[in-house]
Amino acid sequence: MLLLLEALSARAQQWRHGYDLMQETGLLSGTLYPLLIRMADQGLIEAEWREPVQLGRPARHVYRLTAKGFAFSQEVTTPASAYLSAAVRV
Repeated sequence: MLLLLEALSARAQQWRHGYDLMQETGLLSGTLYPLLIRMADQGLIEAEWREPVQLGRPARHVYRLTAKGFAFSQEVTTPASAYLSAAVRV
């Protein structure tokens, strides 16, 4: 979840597709989409359907952090990042 929060908070106001988030985080779809659903249920992200740009393509979900999600992201990713950075230096 930390990887996902970091990816979403890097461009907090921008709508993101799940596939793009999979590419950026390295999470598999079986991990990513349940996390996105849970985060939406908790009010951390908002999700909406977008109509396809090209004819014949399916509609896709897009996601972005809510204000609550951004605050939560800042709260949990900063200490985690500091911990991981310290662990790498050892």
